[in-house]
Amino acid sequence: MTHQPTISPMREARSAGEGFVHSRIFEVLARAGFVARGLVYGIIGLLAFDLAVGLGGKLANQKGALRTIEHQPFGHVLLAVVAVGLAGYSVWRLVRAALGHGPEGSDTTLERLGGLGSGIVYALMCVLAVEILLSSAGSSGGAQKTTKDVFALPAGHWVIGIAGIVMIAVGIYQLVRGVRQKFLDDSKTEQMGPALKKWFTRFGTVGHVARAIIFALVGIFLIKAAIDYRADEAIGLDGALAKVYGAPYGPWLLGAVALGLLIFGLFSIGEARYRRI
Repeated sequence: MTHQPTISPMREARSAGEGFVHSRIFEVLARAGFVARGLVYGIIGLLAFDLAVGLGGKLANQKGALRTIEHQPFGHVLLAVVAVGLAGYSVWRLVRAALGHGPEGSDTTLERLGGLGSGIVYALMCVLAVEILLSSAGSSGGAQKTTKDVFALPAGHWVIGIAGIVMIAVGIYQLVRGVRQKFLDDSKTEQMGPALKKWFTRFGTVGHVARAIIFALVGIFLIKAAIDYRADEAIGLDGALAKVYGAPYGPWLLGAVALGLLIFGLFSIGEARYRRI
Protein backbone atom coordinates (compact mmCIF):
# COMPACT_ATOMS: atom_id res chain seq x y z
CA MET A 1 0.00 0.00 0.00
CA THR A 2 1.49 3.28 -1.09
CA HIS A 3 1.24 6.39 1.02
CA GLN A 4 0.55 9.74 -0.56
CA PRO A 5 2.83 12.50 0.72
CA THR A 6 0.94 14.81 3.05
CA ILE A 7 0.79 18.49 2.25
CA SER A 8 0.60 20.87 5.19
CA PRO A 9 -2.32 23.32 5.33
CA MET A 10 0.23 26.14 5.19
CA ARG A 11 1.65 24.88 1.90
CA GLU A 12 -1.83 24.33 0.51
CA ALA A 13 -2.83 27.88 1.43
CA ARG A 14 0.32 29.31 -0.12
CA SER A 15 -0.21 27.27 -3.29
CA ALA A 16 -3.78 28.56 -3.54
CA GLY A 17 -2.52 32.09 -2.97
CA GLU A 18 0.08 31.74 -5.71
CA GLY A 19 -2.61 30.61 -8.12
CA PHE A 20 -4.86 33.51 -7.17
CA VAL A 21 -2.06 36.06 -7.58
CA HIS A 22 -1.54 35.01 -11.19
CA SER A 23 -5.24 35.05 -12.03
CA ARG A 24 -7.03 37.67 -14.09
CA ILE A 25 -9.46 38.44 -11.27
CA PHE A 26 -6.57 39.40 -8.97
CA GLU A 27 -5.35 42.00 -11.45
CA VAL A 28 -8.86 43.36 -12.06
CA LEU A 29 -9.52 43.72 -8.33
CA ALA A 30 -6.18 45.45 -7.75
CA ARG A 31 -6.60 47.94 -10.59
CA ALA A 32 -10.19 48.69 -9.58
CA GLY A 33 -8.82 49.37 -6.12
CA PHE A 34 -6.54 52.12 -7.38
CA VAL A 35 -9.52 53.80 -9.06
CA ALA A 36 -11.54 53.61 -5.83
CA ARG A 37 -8.64 55.01 -3.79
CA GLY A 38 -8.24 57.81 -6.31
CA LEU A 39 -11.94 58.74 -6.10
CA VAL A 40 -11.86 58.91 -2.30
CA TYR A 41 -8.77 61.14 -2.15
CA GLY A 42 -9.95 63.19 -5.11
CA ILE A 43 -13.27 63.99 -3.44
CA ILE A 44 -11.59 64.90 -0.14
CA GLY A 45 -9.19 67.19 -1.98
CA LEU A 46 -11.91 68.78 -4.11
CA LEU A 47 -14.19 69.53 -1.14
CA ALA A 48 -11.30 71.06 0.82
CA PHE A 49 -10.15 73.09 -2.17
CA ASP A 50 -13.66 74.50 -2.64
CA LEU A 51 -13.60 75.62 1.00
CA ALA A 52 -10.16 77.18 0.62
CA VAL A 53 -11.22 79.32 -2.35
CA GLY A 54 -14.59 80.24 -0.83
CA LEU A 55 -16.87 78.06 -2.95
CA GLY A 56 -18.65 76.51 0.01
CA GLY A 57 -16.78 73.23 0.31
CA LYS A 58 -16.13 71.37 3.55
CA LEU A 59 -13.48 69.36 5.33
CA ALA A 60 -14.11 65.65 4.96
CA ASN A 61 -12.44 62.41 5.91
CA GLN A 62 -12.78 59.08 4.09
CA LYS A 63 -16.26 58.57 5.55
CA GLY A 64 -17.30 62.01 4.34
CA ALA A 65 -16.00 61.23 0.87
CA LEU A 66 -18.04 58.01 0.76
CA ARG A 67 -21.17 59.86 1.84
CA THR A 68 -20.54 62.46 -0.84
CA ILE A 69 -20.50 59.67 -3.42
CA GLU A 70 -23.77 58.33 -2.00
CA HIS A 71 -25.47 61.72 -2.45
CA GLN A 72 -24.72 61.87 -6.18
CA PRO A 73 -27.16 60.75 -8.89
CA PHE A 74 -27.14 56.94 -8.90
CA GLY A 75 -25.15 57.31 -5.67
CA HIS A 76 -25.93 53.87 -4.32
CA VAL A 77 -24.70 52.24 -7.51
CA LEU A 78 -21.55 54.36 -7.52
CA LEU A 79 -20.89 53.64 -3.85
CA ALA A 80 -21.36 49.91 -4.42
CA VAL A 81 -18.78 50.05 -7.21
CA VAL A 82 -16.39 51.99 -4.98
CA ALA A 83 -16.93 49.44 -2.18
CA VAL A 84 -15.93 46.64 -4.56
CA GLY A 85 -12.86 48.64 -5.57
CA LEU A 86 -11.87 49.23 -1.93
CA ALA A 87 -12.27 45.51 -1.28
CA GLY A 88 -10.10 44.79 -4.30
CA TYR A 89 -7.38 47.15 -3.12
CA SER A 90 -7.48 45.57 0.34
CA VAL A 91 -7.23 42.05 -1.10
CA TRP A 92 -4.29 43.10 -3.29
CA ARG A 93 -2.40 44.61 -0.36
CA LEU A 94 -3.12 41.73 2.02
CA VAL A 95 -2.20 39.02 -0.48
CA ARG A 96 1.04 40.80 -1.37
CA ALA A 97 1.79 41.15 2.35
CA ALA A 98 1.22 37.43 2.86
CA LEU A 99 3.16 36.17 -0.16
CA GLY A 100 5.75 38.91 -0.53
CA HIS A 101 5.13 39.35 -4.23
CA GLY A 102 2.59 39.75 -7.00
CA PRO A 103 2.69 38.64 -10.63
CA GLU A 104 4.77 41.69 -11.61
CA GLY A 105 6.97 42.51 -8.63
CA SER A 106 8.16 41.61 -5.14
CA ASP A 107 8.09 43.39 -1.76
CA THR A 108 10.65 43.96 0.96
CA THR A 109 9.81 43.11 4.57
CA LEU A 110 9.04 46.78 5.27
CA GLU A 111 6.76 46.95 2.23
CA ARG A 112 4.96 43.82 3.36
CA LEU A 113 4.34 45.32 6.80
CA GLY A 114 3.07 48.51 5.17
CA GLY A 115 0.87 46.44 2.89
CA LEU A 116 -0.64 44.63 5.87
CA GLY A 117 -1.55 47.91 7.56
CA SER A 118 -2.88 49.43 4.34
CA GLY A 119 -4.90 46.31 3.56
CA ILE A 120 -6.60 46.45 6.96
CA VAL A 121 -7.37 50.17 6.62
CA TYR A 122 -8.96 49.77 3.19
CA ALA A 123 -10.89 46.71 4.35
CA LEU A 124 -12.40 48.88 7.10
CA MET A 125 -13.21 51.57 4.51
CA CYS A 126 -14.98 48.93 2.44
CA VAL A 127 -17.01 47.88 5.49
CA LEU A 128 -17.90 51.53 6.10
CA ALA A 129 -19.08 51.90 2.51
CA VAL A 130 -21.27 48.81 2.90
CA GLU A 131 -22.69 50.17 6.16
CA ILE A 132 -23.61 53.42 4.41
CA LEU A 133 -25.27 51.44 1.62
CA LEU A 134 -27.29 49.51 4.20
CA SER A 135 -28.07 52.76 6.09
CA SER A 136 -26.65 51.28 9.24
CA ALA A 137 -23.55 53.42 9.73
CA GLY A 138 -22.96 54.15 13.38
CA SER A 139 -22.96 57.53 15.04
CA SER A 140 -20.21 59.95 14.22
CA GLY A 141 -17.33 60.57 16.55
CA GLY A 142 -14.32 60.09 14.39
CA ALA A 143 -10.80 60.03 15.72
CA GLN A 144 -11.73 61.52 19.09
CA LYS A 145 -14.31 58.80 19.85
CA THR A 146 -11.92 56.06 18.74
CA THR A 147 -9.13 57.52 20.86
CA LYS A 148 -11.44 57.76 23.87
CA ASP A 149 -12.30 54.07 23.47
CA VAL A 150 -8.61 53.14 23.28
CA PHE A 151 -7.80 55.26 26.34
CA ALA A 152 -10.22 53.02 28.28
CA LEU A 153 -7.98 50.01 27.60
CA PRO A 154 -5.02 49.05 29.80
CA ALA A 155 -2.01 51.10 28.65
CA GLY A 156 -4.34 52.75 26.13
CA HIS A 157 -2.35 55.99 26.02
CA TRP A 158 0.71 53.97 25.00
CA VAL A 159 -1.28 52.44 22.15
CA ILE A 160 -2.32 55.93 20.99
CA GLY A 161 1.25 57.19 21.25
CA ILE A 162 2.59 54.26 19.23
CA ALA A 163 -0.14 54.83 16.63
CA GLY A 164 1.02 58.44 16.37
CA ILE A 165 4.62 57.36 15.86
CA VAL A 166 3.52 54.93 13.16
CA MET A 167 1.55 57.68 11.39
CA ILE A 168 4.58 59.99 11.43
CA ALA A 169 6.74 57.14 10.10
CA VAL A 170 4.22 56.59 7.31
CA GLY A 171 4.31 60.31 6.56
CA ILE A 172 8.11 60.27 6.34
CA TYR A 173 7.93 57.20 4.08
CA GLN A 174 5.43 58.98 1.81
CA LEU A 175 7.64 62.08 1.74
CA VAL A 176 10.76 60.11 0.79
CA ARG A 177 8.81 58.08 -1.75
CA GLY A 178 7.50 61.27 -3.32
CA VAL A 179 10.62 63.45 -3.24
CA ARG A 180 12.91 60.65 -4.43
CA GLN A 181 10.22 59.51 -6.88
CA LYS A 182 10.53 55.90 -5.73
CA PHE A 183 6.98 55.28 -6.92
CA LEU A 184 8.38 55.14 -10.46
CA ASP A 185 10.08 51.85 -9.55
CA ASP A 186 6.62 50.31 -9.15
CA SER A 187 5.24 51.77 -12.38
CA LYS A 188 5.41 50.65 -15.99
CA THR A 189 7.16 53.81 -17.15
CA GLU A 190 8.50 51.95 -20.19
CA GLN A 191 4.93 51.94 -21.53
CA MET A 192 4.56 55.72 -21.19
CA GLY A 193 5.39 58.38 -23.72
CA PRO A 194 7.71 61.23 -22.63
CA ALA A 195 4.88 63.68 -21.92
CA LEU A 196 2.80 61.18 -19.97
CA LYS A 197 5.81 60.08 -17.92
CA LYS A 198 6.61 63.72 -17.09
CA TRP A 199 3.10 64.46 -15.80
CA PHE A 200 2.80 61.09 -14.08
CA THR A 201 6.04 61.87 -12.22
CA ARG A 202 4.91 65.37 -11.27
CA PHE A 203 1.51 64.21 -10.04
CA GLY A 204 3.08 61.37 -8.06
CA THR A 205 5.60 63.68 -6.40
CA VAL A 206 3.06 66.35 -5.43
CA GLY A 207 0.47 63.81 -4.32
CA HIS A 208 2.84 61.87 -2.08
CA VAL A 209 4.11 65.06 -0.43
CA ALA A 210 0.52 66.17 0.29
CA ARG A 211 -0.29 62.80 1.86
CA ALA A 212 2.93 62.99 3.89
CA ILE A 213 1.84 66.31 5.41
CA ILE A 214 -1.56 64.94 6.41
CA PHE A 215 -0.21 61.70 7.89
CA ALA A 216 2.43 63.59 9.85
CA LEU A 217 -0.14 66.01 11.30
CA VAL A 218 -2.41 63.16 12.35
CA GLY A 219 0.56 61.44 14.00
CA ILE A 220 1.69 64.57 15.84
CA PHE A 221 -1.73 65.17 17.37
CA LEU A 222 -2.15 61.51 18.30
CA ILE A 223 1.11 61.72 20.23
CA LYS A 224 -0.03 64.98 21.84
CA ALA A 225 -3.31 63.33 22.84
CA ALA A 226 -1.37 60.44 24.40
CA ILE A 227 0.98 62.71 26.33
CA ASP A 228 -1.79 65.00 27.60
CA TYR A 229 -4.21 62.07 28.04
CA ARG A 230 -6.89 64.02 26.18
CA ALA A 231 -8.88 62.23 23.50
CA ASP A 232 -10.21 65.54 22.16
CA GLU A 233 -6.73 66.39 20.86
CA ALA A 234 -6.70 63.42 18.47
CA ILE A 235 -7.57 64.20 14.87
CA GLY A 236 -8.28 62.32 11.68
CA LEU A 237 -7.76 63.33 8.08
CA ASP A 238 -10.45 66.03 8.24
CA GLY A 239 -8.98 67.30 11.52
CA ALA A 240 -5.54 67.55 9.92
CA LEU A 241 -7.00 69.64 7.12
CA ALA A 242 -8.70 71.84 9.74
CA LYS A 243 -5.34 72.42 11.44
CA VAL A 244 -3.91 73.54 8.11
CA TYR A 245 -6.89 75.84 7.55
CA GLY A 246 -6.48 77.38 11.02
CA ALA A 247 -2.80 78.19 10.53
CA PRO A 248 -1.50 81.59 9.36
CA TYR A 249 -2.31 81.96 5.67
CA GLY A 250 -4.61 78.98 6.25
CA PRO A 251 -6.76 79.24 3.12
CA TRP A 252 -3.65 79.36 0.94
CA LEU A 253 -2.06 76.43 2.74
CA LEU A 254 -5.29 74.42 2.69
CA GLY A 255 -5.69 75.14 -1.00
CA ALA A 256 -2.19 73.84 -1.68
CA VAL A 257 -2.64 70.66 0.39
CA ALA A 258 -6.14 70.07 -1.00
CA LEU A 259 -4.84 70.45 -4.52
CA GLY A 260 -2.11 67.96 -3.65
CA LEU A 261 -4.69 65.42 -2.44
CA LEU A 262 -6.75 65.96 -5.58
CA ILE A 263 -3.62 65.42 -7.68
CA PHE A 264 -2.86 62.27 -5.69
CA GLY A 265 -6.36 61.04 -6.54
CA LEU A 266 -5.67 61.57 -10.25
CA PHE A 267 -2.25 59.91 -9.86
CA SER A 268 -3.88 56.92 -8.18
CA ILE A 269 -6.30 56.54 -11.08
CA GLY A 270 -3.29 56.64 -13.40
CA GLU A 271 -1.71 53.89 -11.31
CA ALA A 272 -4.72 51.72 -12.10
CA ARG A 273 -3.27 51.48 -15.59
CA TYR A 274 0.49 51.58 -15.00
CA ARG A 275 1.16 50.10 -11.54
CA ARG A 276 3.05 46.82 -11.48
CA ILE A 277 0.59 44.48 -9.80
